[in-house]
Amino acid sequence: MTDALTRRTLAAGLLFLSGGAAEPAPHRVVSIGSCLDPILLALADPGQIAALSHFARDPLTSTVTEQARRFAVTHEGAEEVVALDPDLILASKRSGLYARTALKARGLRVEEFDMPNTVEASLQQVRKIAALVGRPDRGEALILRMETALAAVAPKPGEPRLRALVYQSGGLAAGPATLLGEMLERCGFENGAARYGLRKWGSVSLERVLADPPQVLLAGARAEGAPTWADRVIDHPALESLRPRTFRAGFPQKLIYCGGPVLIETAKVLAKARRRAEAWARQRSLRD
Repeated sequence: MTDALTRRTLAAGLLFLSGGAAEPAPHRVVSIGSCLDPILLALADPGQIAALSHFARDPLTSTVTEQARRFAVTHEGAEEVVALDPDLILASKRSGLYARTALKARGLRVEEFDMPNTVEASLQQVRKIAALVGRPDRGEALILRMETALAAVAPKPGEPRLRALVYQSGGLAAGPATLLGEMLERCGFENGAARYGLRKWGSVSLERVLADPPQVLLAGARAEGAPTWADRVIDHPALESLRPRTFRAGFPQKLIYCGGPVLIETAKVLAKARRRAEAWARQRSLRD
């Protein structure tokens, strides 16, 4: 019996034991969480989606900008959400506390979600949202796609790992106790952030990177327009001095936090970076 079939059988068994039918699927779902937008789009019928968060249309932070153009968006204000007459609101616990409180005070159904810190937590989040929108089979199908994508990029046992650092605007880096940290390991890298004392998300100074450079620098790209002070870290000329001993690859900001279907794209980007970095390492070893 496959894992997917096992999950469906267990879900059916739980429904039978509960002695009742599933709740009717909601007709007007609003997302007020940037990482919930791609999950909702992947699972719900288009006609069920009343609105997404405004972040869904931001190409710097969203992987679903093209899809999002078909839907209304909100800036997570309570009044504008109420005006949409939703029967289900998906909300991130990391933002919009006032809006969430006001919406719940009006008696609206608000389902709140943490940011997943592990792949397993992300899979469970997909499963929960699929159940909430009345599409559990789509949830299991998406989970299978995510697991398949991760299995395809997993390193072989004993395969050497290059030490990589995800380095974003302002020196932001992902430690091992983060979803992206786990993705690095699953995609065949050693997470170099641990050498700078990071467990979760934190900043690593340019000086520390220069003093103890990673083998692979997965650097973000700054936003269009004039660079901010935060952008100056990843654009700093001193990083160019690392090129003889450090391979640099781009890593989009829109992939750094979110789980769900975003992990499929994250796995592809990391796998491509690993292949290029390994080729670079082989060439460097031949030159040396």
